[in-house]
Amino acid sequence: MTAVSDTGGIVRADGPDPQIVDILTRHFDLMRATSPAESCHVMAPDDLFQAGATVLVWRDRAQVLGIGALKPLDAQHGELKSMHTVAEARGRGIARAVLTALIDEARAQRLSRVSLETGTADMFAPARALYAREGFAECAPFGPYVADPLSMFMTRAV
Repeated sequence: MTAVSDTGGIVRADGPDPQIVDILTRHFDLMRATSPAESCHVMAPDDLFQAGATVLVWRDRAQVLGIGALKPLDAQHGELKSMHTVAEARGRGIARAVLTALIDEARAQRLSRVSLETGTADMFAPARALYAREGFAECAPFGPYVADPLSMFMTRAV
């Protein structure tokens, strides 16, 4: 995986170790607290691993500061899930590094497309801007999703 500094870098999560579960739980709790249940598509940590997702983490020494996952939808299409950088580490390029590594992982898995669902609220604006800068474009709902004014769907070829 691509390293982003001399003290930290991106590694594949071998399983739900306590730090990984902690950051995924922080993300899960934040999403559940800010979106109504019918519009909240976050996965619990155990569910994410059981779905066969590839989970990548950005570690600074031994501390997990960022995370993201690539969940298979079918043989050609993957979905980004659980993109999260801890608040105290935002602005350091961690989310972009994790996103780039996930796109590289999609290529390695021979996927042709990666899609995502994110929120339309102001708190999701930085994420939407990052995805747009990285080549994602708005699209129709995919997979099990349906149109929802609180959701934005984005996709890109890999």
